[in-house]
Amino acid sequence: MDPALVIDLGREALWVAVMVASPLLGVALGVGLIVGIFQAATSIQEMTLSFIPKLGIMVLALLIFGSWQIGVMVDYIQRIYERIPALFT
Repeated sequence: MDPALVIDLGREALWVAVMVASPLLGVALGVGLIVGIFQAATSIQEMTLSFIPKLGIMVLALLIFGSWQIGVMVDYIQRIYERIPALFT
């Protein structure tokens, strides 16, 4: 196996992971920031106040972005399977 091919596979895997995770992480960051500002402004330090809205919004984001995320992962796996014959030549 060529080291350049291995590096390319690793780079592509990291890029797919970032693409798939970024919508959920971005939503969680935004909701966490809003809830944190609300908690600081009202002096409410309840742990479930930050957990429950974040969980609900992430489920909603998963419903919205889930099909796109699965499509990205399926395309990546298909490209990997197409490269298998070239790995052993």
